[in-house]
Amino acid sequence: MDSHNDSDFFISFLSRLKKLSSIDWKIANTSARHSYGMEKMKVSSMTQAAQVHVPIGMASLLVFRATGDNHVFLGYREGNVFQVIFIEYQFGDVYCHNH
Repeated sequence: MDSHNDSDFFISFLSRLKKLSSIDWKIANTSARHSYGMEKMKVSSMTQAAQVHVPIGMASLLVFRATGDNHVFLGYREGNVFQVIFIEYQFGDVYCHNH
């Protein structure tokens, strides 16, 4: 991606984070995954390069859409805090999207 696309991606991602931080976990748990909801992803379905960055003992991560074009960010919940581990900048960085 060029620098213009870089800034568009991160502006879109920050806007998404702002919106997600204004809703509660109940909405995130019931909203559609392509809206403001989330889904679980098994660590074993992630790329080998991504798997090495997952905290030891975690079998799955929570996945939210980072932007309107289905890029994702992944992490885990600690109480009411979502700990981000990955922000998928390019499709395939974290997992294969063909499945």
